[in-house]
Amino acid sequence: MDEIVKQALAKWPNVPHCTGWLLLDRRGQWRMRDDAAQAAGELGTPIRHEALLGFINRNYESDAEGQWFFQNGPQRVYVELAYTPWILRLHSVDDALRLTDQAGAARVAALHDHDLELFANHASLDDAGRNGIFHWRAGVDLPVQNIARTEVAKRFGFVASPAERAASKG
Repeated sequence: MDEIVKQALAKWPNVPHCTGWLLLDRRGQWRMRDDAAQAAGELGTPIRHEALLGFINRNYESDAEGQWFFQNGPQRVYVELAYTPWILRLHSVDDALRLTDQAGAARVAALHDHDLELFANHASLDDAGRNGIFHWRAGVDLPVQNIARTEVAKRFGFVASPAERAASKG
């Protein structure tokens, strides 16, 4: 967490949390969601400002209940997750495969859909394409298992929609 964020938290410890306004989409883009986007169930507008993206990524973490948030100074902005808290990209560099996420950390994540062909070229899947082995690198194979979208958050211990959770409590 940035030092300036820690200082703001110490100075203003009781700022109300925010939900519904920030979303991480299926392709790892941060999106702002105004009232109209939230009401319409839309993803929102992609954030393009590089400094802001860096700030969000550096101050992105989860609470004890598995809700992911961006600590924006003294305000905790809970993130709506279109799929998982992290989205991976698969790259082939000098015949070696590399995985990177939107903030540079390795965690439970969904693979960016633009990289599915590269993934498929390095995987051995069953006839249904649901289970198998991903040939990560020489001597390292990773298991591939099917999971329903509705089971991802529960299985990996995170909250996909803090806004829905807050609404159900209130």
